[in-house]
Amino acid sequence: MGRATHEEIDRVLRILVKEEGSLTMLGRMGVKYDAFKVLISTILSARAKDEVTEVLAEKLFELYDTAQKLARAKQKDVIPIIRKIGFYNAKSRNIIETSKILVEKYNGRVPDTLEQLTELPGVGRKVANCVLVYAYKKDAIPVDTHVHRLSNRIGWVKTKTPEETEKELEKILPKKHWQAINNALVTHGKTICAPVSPFCSKCPIFKYCKRNGVGRSR
Repeated sequence: MGRATHEEIDRVLRILVKEEGSLTMLGRMGVKYDAFKVLISTILSARAKDEVTEVLAEKLFELYDTAQKLARAKQKDVIPIIRKIGFYNAKSRNIIETSKILVEKYNGRVPDTLEQLTELPGVGRKVANCVLVYAYKKDAIPVDTHVHRLSNRIGWVKTKTPEETEKELEKILPKKHWQAINNALVTHGKTICAPVSPFCSKCPIFKYCKRNGVGRSR
């Protein structure tokens, strides 16, 4: 498989940014978000729908909108708020423990390096990269299931895991697009490029897509 060129990727992402708008949990690109809320929301979002995560995270922040407040919370009080999100026992424990570390080690501030972020409970590379991009406007590539799936479907990479996809995208993606790719592909994956039977008939990047793994489409 030939590697996608910078020009091809640039063309696709420019189209998506222009056409798709923003339906991701973190919303409009260019907006700088509160680092603590990005961190906690993204920990909660693992294996959950953004629509559910967004509502429950807002309820959580009504009571615990700082690391100091959440660090003092009891798990039995947090669980009822996030119960519908799935894996609530582990997630409630992780967000409380993470908040305690933020208070004890960073004076309540969310760190801004990948190495420091991935030391926090419940924080992998995807969560850490979301914080770097959406809170600190740093160049990073958050790879979730949408970004992994679409990067392979379009034909940019041929990988088996999100971690492999991140490494390959770092090699071929123009750095000017690192902060935009998550928002663009997640939105496209939600609206047009569904996992099963994507809407290829109304896809704005159809002619640039290799449609790898697509059996049937609409």
